[in-house]
Amino acid sequence: MEERRKQDLTAEADGIIEGRNAVIEALRAGETIDKIYLQKGETDKTLGHIASKARAAGVVVVEADRRKLDAMSRTHAHQGVIALAAVREYVSVESILQAARDKGEAPLLVVCDEISDPHNLGAIIRTAECAGAHGVVAKTSAGAVAHVPVARVPNIPALLKDLKKQGVWVFGTAADGTTALYDADLKGPAAIVIGSEGDGMTRLAAENCDFLVSIPMRGKLNSLNASAAAAILLYEAVRQRMA
Repeated sequence: MEERRKQDLTAEADGIIEGRNAVIEALRAGETIDKIYLQKGETDKTLGHIASKARAAGVVVVEADRRKLDAMSRTHAHQGVIALAAVREYVSVESILQAARDKGEAPLLVVCDEISDPHNLGAIIRTAECAGAHGVVAKTSAGAVAHVPVARVPNIPALLKDLKKQGVWVFGTAADGTTALYDADLKGPAAIVIGSEGDGMTRLAAENCDFLVSIPMRGKLNSLNASAAAAILLYEAVRQRMA
């Protein structure tokens, strides 16, 4: 029975939203939420606000003890609230490219290479949506965040080869990249590849990029959070496309 419970929690975690601000943001954005778990015994105003807003939207709200919330949590920082969002429907990469063509725009995609942390992935997807990217491609589950189309593929290097055949330029982010960010031409069909923090892109992904782009680093640290790197490249693309 205990093993079955763990499996259920793992299955539900695909659409998990943790923390007070994240859950409030999801409710405000009108995301489809199946259920919200609130920590039993907690009576502060923020959790009360979440409960009333959720019930008004027809969301099932249940109380759970801290042990259950801890078991469900992936971040270990749930702040007494976890929402289970309806798991998103994934799209094909081809449909993302077609949607850009239909708008008469040069495709702009974000490809997540080896990024498995749901919060990092969620932040990248939200930024992609804000920047007007046509879609995000990932290997792992992206949960149910934002409104930008998301495609899941089993093999990132194979995807990059296919994108290049279709005339999309592939820009990878790398600390030792040979193309400086502000020299990269992001106005045409472009796919921006973001690697995991620490390790960066995999070797095979890097080998399938047309350009390896370096972000200017003026401080003492030598790497950026993956979602911050994605934001910097996306908004450079936005700036160039507006010019």
